[in-house]
Amino acid sequence: MHVDSDSTLPDDVAALKAMVLASNALVTEAQARAAEAGARVTEAEAKVTEAQAKVDAATRRADELVVRVEALDDRLTKVNAQLLKLRKMYYGPRADRFTTIEQVAQLPLEFTQDLVERPVNPKDVPQEDRAGVVEAGTQARTAKVSRRGRRDLTSKEYEHLPERIVEHDLSSEQKKCTCCGEERCKVSVHKSYVLEYIPGHFERITHVQPIYKCHACDAEGEGAQMVTAPLAPGAKVFDRALPGPGLLAYVASSKFSVYTPLNRLEELFGHEGVHISRGTMCVWLRDVAELLKPLYDLMVSRMKESKVVMTDDTIMPMQAPDKVQKARLWVYIGDDDNPYDIYHFTLSRSRDGPKQFLKGYQGTLVADAYGGYDCVVVDNSLTRAGCWAHARRYFVDAQSSAPAIAKEAGELIGDLFKIEADIKGADAATRTKAREEQTTPKLAKIKEKLDQWKRELLPKHEMTKAVNYALNQWKELTAFAVDQRVPIDNNASERDMKRVVLNRKNSLFVGNERGGETAAILSSFAATCKRHGVNPQKYLTQALVNVPHVAAGELERWLPDRWKVWNQERERAAEG
Repeated sequence: MHVDSDSTLPDDVAALKAMVLASNALVTEAQARAAEAGARVTEAEAKVTEAQAKVDAATRRADELVVRVEALDDRLTKVNAQLLKLRKMYYGPRADRFTTIEQVAQLPLEFTQDLVERPVNPKDVPQEDRAGVVEAGTQARTAKVSRRGRRDLTSKEYEHLPERIVEHDLSSEQKKCTCCGEERCKVSVHKSYVLEYIPGHFERITHVQPIYKCHACDAEGEGAQMVTAPLAPGAKVFDRALPGPGLLAYVASSKFSVYTPLNRLEELFGHEGVHISRGTMCVWLRDVAELLKPLYDLMVSRMKESKVVMTDDTIMPMQAPDKVQKARLWVYIGDDDNPYDIYHFTLSRSRDGPKQFLKGYQGTLVADAYGGYDCVVVDNSLTRAGCWAHARRYFVDAQSSAPAIAKEAGELIGDLFKIEADIKGADAATRTKAREEQTTPKLAKIKEKLDQWKRELLPKHEMTKAVNYALNQWKELTAFAVDQRVPIDNNASERDMKRVVLNRKNSLFVGNERGGETAAILSSFAATCKRHGVNPQKYLTQALVNVPHVAAGELERWLPDRWKVWNQERERAAEG
């Protein structure tokens, strides 16, 4: 502290000491206050630091909650998509139609109401009743269909059925007139008709083969020279075997055409008093498959001559020591020039199965996006085509996550199918022209939209899977646009896979690899017969009678499509 020289200070030393002491006291007090203020500042800074730590912790918790909410939102979106798919599977239409989760949720409740209130499509009404529905337009809620009464069993629709006449007459007493007692005379008849079903029945067929001997040679000591009359061709399918061709064909067609498991056949046969174990029938089916194997191999070779082959696969469980093994059953569908639906059994889904089976095939393979086909196509030098039905299904399954994108994608893909519907059955030139002028621009627009959606969507978004599937398969999905022989989808092979699924639900599994091969061979005949509208039991019966006695060069005649033409010509000749 500066003090002026003229300041008055006491001359007394004691007074000066007192003043110094008082000044020191003031300085000490000021220092104490400063220290106290510093302590308060330090305390305040500690509180600020603690508060900042709490703020940082709260911020981190908030960020974690945001992440959890986003994760839960993504999970909810996926669960809704799965719920939509499951509800649609159980209650919805089988077609890949775009539906919201709320709409599907009401399907179990509104099913009967929908049947009553939905507009009637004229195509769903018989031809003679369509006029009223068309006149009512889209406002028609129910179809007023005139009842036709009882069917006329004398019409051409039923003339192929055998007729049995049963006459019901009066007794002699009932014929007498109640008035005069004279017998009444017949003046007319009243006819009524009943459509009856007589269940199939078993027959015992005894084949008698006379045995001849030469009495002269026997008398001369040269031996009896005995000879037995041979069985006629087709009298027995297998030597020393119980079943006839009709029974074998019935068992095979029942299991692989209408999917009746052998234990149910065993029970049905028991009702007729015939006891045949399912194990015995398994042996019969294997024998039938081995007998028809040359014909199956011929169908396979013809199928490989196709320009386009459609394929798919599904699980066919096979018994194993611990648990069933997930073996596979593949289907290969030939084109219209080689119309055969072939099944092939493998122990796994390895690419070696289709690779070896398609060895020597040169053409286009229509399949889904299964990666195993990539090596098959490359190693066998094949062209690969994709399936737009699969691509559309991805958008349908993910529609709850992005309804607007799903709707637009569905409309764009639907336009492709409309073009295909318009040119169905047209000649090659017409199909090629339509795909060049109409399909190619549509594909370019779809590609543009797919690229746009990929940029807008997050990588893990549910709809991104659908977009990526289409983009990754773009080369395969556009293959049909440059080759009029290639179909837009692979639905034909998926339909053929349904017979495997139905058989799997009823029979559960095959017993071993031989059983899988048997299922593949007999399913091939059943599917090919269905493709050509052939009665599989009738076809197999005649095939079992004749194929064992046919020369290799004449085997072609017994292919299902060739047999159909031959059988129709024979029936027309018989009627003529």
